[in-house]
Amino acid sequence: MSRRGNCWDNAPVESFFATLKIEGLDEYVYRDLEHVQHESWHFIEIRYNRRRLHTTLGYTTPLGFEGEYIRTQRLTTLSV
Repeated sequence: MSRRGNCWDNAPVESFFATLKIEGLDEYVYRDLEHVQHESWHFIEIRYNRRRLHTTLGYTTPLGFEGEYIRTQRLTTLSV
């Protein structure tokens, strides 16, 4: 954490939660807490992580970025 008054630490998290509220959770009327948890998981794991392009990741999806990272780590490990 940085010093008080520095908003950069919270900006990515606040951006994500705004996206979750607007694109993910506003579409449904929820029956109970379990339904909210299921829909939140579905939005994050299926829609957000697999399809959404992120500028900070070079316009790739988080899932694609993670796969590329793992692939380069394996190549680095094999070449040592």
